[in-house]
Amino acid sequence: MRNLMTHIRQSLALKLSIGILLMAVPVFLVAMGVLFVESRRHIKQEAMDHANAVLSTTMQHISRYMKNVETATDINDWEVTANMNSDSILTLSRFIVEMNGNLDGCSISTEPDIFPKYGRYFSAYSVREQDTVTTVVEGEYDYFDKVWYKKPKTLGKPCWVVYYDESDSLEVTINGLIASYSKPLYDNNKRFVGVISTDLSLKHLSEIISATEKPYPNSYFAIIGDEGRYYLHPDTTKLFNKTIFSDFNAKSHTDLITLGYEMTTGKEGNMNVKIYERSCLVCYQPVPDTNWSLALICPDDDILQSYKRLSYIVSGIIIVGLLLILFFSFLLVTRTIRPLNRLAERAQRITSGEYDQEILPSPSQDAVGRLQNSFVTMQKSLKEHVNEVQQMNEEAAQRNEELVKASKLAEEGNRQKDIFIQNVSHQIRTPMNIIIGFAQILHESKSMMPEEELKNVTNSMFYNARVLDRMNKMLIDSSTRGSMRELYANKNDRVFCNEAAQYAIEKNRELFPLEIKFETSLPDNFYIHTNRTYLTLTIQELLFNASKYSDGQNISLQLSKTERTVCFIVEDTGPGFPAEDSDRLFELFTKVNDLSDGLGLGLPLSKRHITSLNGTLAIDPSYQSGCRIIIELPIV
Repeated sequence: MRNLMTHIRQSLALKLSIGILLMAVPVFLVAMGVLFVESRRHIKQEAMDHANAVLSTTMQHISRYMKNVETATDINDWEVTANMNSDSILTLSRFIVEMNGNLDGCSISTEPDIFPKYGRYFSAYSVREQDTVTTVVEGEYDYFDKVWYKKPKTLGKPCWVVYYDESDSLEVTINGLIASYSKPLYDNNKRFVGVISTDLSLKHLSEIISATEKPYPNSYFAIIGDEGRYYLHPDTTKLFNKTIFSDFNAKSHTDLITLGYEMTTGKEGNMNVKIYERSCLVCYQPVPDTNWSLALICPDDDILQSYKRLSYIVSGIIIVGLLLILFFSFLLVTRTIRPLNRLAERAQRITSGEYDQEILPSPSQDAVGRLQNSFVTMQKSLKEHVNEVQQMNEEAAQRNEELVKASKLAEEGNRQKDIFIQNVSHQIRTPMNIIIGFAQILHESKSMMPEEELKNVTNSMFYNARVLDRMNKMLIDSSTRGSMRELYANKNDRVFCNEAAQYAIEKNRELFPLEIKFETSLPDNFYIHTNRTYLTLTIQELLFNASKYSDGQNISLQLSKTERTVCFIVEDTGPGFPAEDSDRLFELFTKVNDLSDGLGLGLPLSKRHITSLNGTLAIDPSYQSGCRIIIELPIV
């Protein structure tokens, strides 16, 4: 494997071939992908058109069948009111069924007490049983609240209804389901006298639909009616007992719930849905003159059979195409760069010191030929400049000697600077110790000096002593010794962030009795691994500057964290820093105003400390009300 990678790195032909492949292969794959996707879309569109055509044909069969039922009812209903007697009604009920082979039954039911000899109810019912028609007067049967009687009476016009025949004794139903065309009957005085209802069994309707050629082997039809109830479905246990809304979970099958609303509101269209985790195309149309909707469900597995076969063909084309692209690109590149390889071989000999190696001019005017002729010219120039190079090497050696001497002088200057800083530190510490000693004596003695004046004197002495001590520590810290100490300092202290911040606030209060607002979003037990000394010194220095140079009214220390860092933010409402000086302030011994107090070490050393802790310290340029400095340390 290693030898192969080395060969690829050294072979320009392979590199160029791979480069061509990297450009050609994506274009080839995109083209094939577009073809593949377009083929899928075209197949889906053809499937949708085919399914809609089958659905429309089936709908025509159903409509014609139902229209025959309606016609048989409409042309005979006048005889009921014209011959309003029980024998005529029984004869007409039988006649309608016998004369219309599409009907499974006919019921003519009247209002209460129209025929006293039959009591309150009178309903003549004829039913087709195999090759005969049976006509009976139904026994006491409270049909006034049945949907096939009540609905046309309420609407005052004919309508289709589906109801559940609990007895299912006629053997013409599917699980007791009957579709009836019910029409109200009125006498000459426009008075409602009853209902004529012609029955169309959903079993026969299912047979009509089943006789239709299905577009795909596993496709099937379904009819949905009121409230999404199943009137026709291959799974007969769903009929009339379940709805499309109760059959599926509304949260996990929003597509099916949407389909249910589309169908129950009488809309026509197509939808892609998942039925029991199986993707399907559903085409649906409303059944004319009803509130039913007929749907044709086609599984995607059937629709995309040809698409799957196409995928194998396309995969083969892609593999063969890629191999051909690889072969011809490598062949073309190899022939093209063969002269370049010869030129590279001779140039390699020249670089190894064989300056007499001759490169012959090329008669070709292509890029490789021009390159070879350029090498010929370059070889001539190389011979002319060899002496100049040797001379330059001698001069470079002399300059290197001078640089070594200058480096030694710089090191000596650095050493002298460290000695100077240590001497200055010693000179400052002597009076500082005296001041601290006298301050302690005055503070602890019972002097005759007034208490308020004594307090002011001692506070002043303590303050100046602390300032001198701070300056001394910064001078030592800025020296090489301080840098080395920082370099080797332990950076794995367990530092509780809230505790370290509060410690810095307390130390600052010894110099400035100011109220510092402390805000934190961290729990008290939150900690990071870092150097406690350098972190608290840095926060103290930022609080010292905020207390000394701001108005002292709105100083705050805020703690927060991100996913990877913890932030310490010191904010005040002082004069702030000019934007153009923000970068310069982090250089040693640099101050905004040369006449201002301090040594110009506070911010540079603070930034150096935080940087040594793998963190960042920066001035927020977006803050305009004073100064805001942000420390970010990694959470480890």
